[in-house]
Amino acid sequence: MSKFDKLFDIPEELSSDIAKITILGFNRMLIENYKAILEYQDFFIRIKMSTGLININGFELLMNEMTKDDLIITGNIESVDFEKYE
Repeated sequence: MSKFDKLFDIPEELSSDIAKITILGFNRMLIENYKAILEYQDFFIRIKMSTGLININGFELLMNEMTKDDLIITGNIESVDFEKYE
């Protein structure tokens, strides 16, 4: 984080490529600053981030809203796991 970012209190996820993940209950997830969608099925989604991978398991999973930086996933989310790059 730069001095400029600290001075103006800019959140780290906006000034870097670090992903921000927000989970709302068991049926909605927002992923910000993702890099790529590696796999997409209605029961499994695999997302590449700058620091690793995120795997979302469930059923009736949908990518409802998607921009180049943000992704909203809905459905019955059963588990989320992370694979950190070494």
